[in-house]
Amino acid sequence: MHFGEHYTVDGYNGDERLLDDESVVFSCLEKLPIDLGMHLLSEPKVYRTDGNDIKDPGGITGVVIIAESHVAVHTFPKRGFVSADVYTCKNGMDMEYIKNFIVNAFGLKDVEVNFFKRGTRYPEANIY
Repeated sequence: MHFGEHYTVDGYNGDERLLDDESVVFSCLEKLPIDLGMHLLSEPKVYRTDGNDIKDPGGITGVVIIAESHVAVHTFPKRGFVSADVYTCKNGMDMEYIKNFIVNAFGLKDVEVNFFKRGTRYPEANIY
């Protein structure tokens, strides 16, 4: 038994135009959780961020809080890169669907994914 699951998608060589479009990020954050049977607690929040002249050339950051936890997307258009994560207390999320959703949303040519079981020692009953 584990508490939840955390799935990350890092995408490479994406479409700069899609990665730089706040409405694309907003749409991802609004649609993906619903497609996965999750429940939005708020409207997605999307922000344009400036670069830091080190490794971050700036881009778009967005997050949506869901009853089951959160979904976040960070784009770096000038690098053709996106970093997305879905964290949920639900078990058995459709990782293939998530990967394909992110690939299609940003026109990615390559991806790497990671999956983590969270709370592997989560108590089966209240301890207090």
